[in-house]
Amino acid sequence: MLEVRQVTKRYGQFEAVSDISFSVEKGRIVAFLGPNGAGKTTTMRMITGYMPPTSGTILLNGVDVFEDPETCKRQIGYLPENPPLYPELTVLEYLEFVANIKGVEKTKKDAAIEEAIEKTNLQDRRYTLIGQLSKGLKQRVGIAGAVVNHPALLILDEPTVGLDPLQVIEIRNLIKQLAKEEGRTVMLSTHILAEAEEICEQVIIIHNGRIMASESIEKLKAGLQERFHIRVEVKRSPETLVDILPGIEGVESVQPNEDGAVIVATRDAREEIAERIIQRGLGLIGLSLATDDLESVFLKLVR
Repeated sequence: MLEVRQVTKRYGQFEAVSDISFSVEKGRIVAFLGPNGAGKTTTMRMITGYMPPTSGTILLNGVDVFEDPETCKRQIGYLPENPPLYPELTVLEYLEFVANIKGVEKTKKDAAIEEAIEKTNLQDRRYTLIGQLSKGLKQRVGIAGAVVNHPALLILDEPTVGLDPLQVIEIRNLIKQLAKEEGRTVMLSTHILAEAEEICEQVIIIHNGRIMASESIEKLKAGLQERFHIRVEVKRSPETLVDILPGIEGVESVQPNEDGAVIVATRDAREEIAERIIQRGLGLIGLSLATDDLESVFLKLVR
């Protein structure tokens, strides 16, 4: 759906983005993560066609963003961190303005605007001046403007920054809803790693202008994990686990607790552990693999 191939962006002698490559499949919610100054905004501006790369290629559904910018821009919805909203316009007037700029066909414009209003739950605010709205509602207006042209790719830069907890939940739910519709791909930049872990399927991490990882969240966490922590819950004799499990390949230690144990291993040995527990008749209740959270993984990659 989206392919970034060996893209570099220089400002004079400064290389903001260095030979980056990654791809995003259709219908996925992708987090684009990195410290301040890592190259996130520069990359997003190149993907949206607002800024040309110094070298490299960006393809959207097989079309080069800079060889055919009009075709690509019609497929993209972009919400910058500070949306260019006009406080003197009503919500409806603003969406009419955006629809005209994005080239939405006249015969389809009214329906497209109405659909954007409904998706973002702004029905009761269509005649309200944008300047009179709360920050959370303004963010909804920005998202409505980003989706009014039915984009295949929706790019959101810090969509929940500055919102209160309830507004954050509402915007996150809206993002998930928009991704489900029409197989839309959503790419979002965020500093809130828990947010990325909650709603995204894939994560792309950029640091010092270079891609450090582009992977599903689960694969990324598993790949960087130095040790596996396996939680076991049994019906009886949890202390027996200390005697029966260390012989399994990769098991380094067994730390018993009230209901079972935490096993530290150099590999995922859950299958052998379950087999051993069942053989000894200890009554296996549960077996789970504890992984690092996304924040721990992120810090490993950018430090």
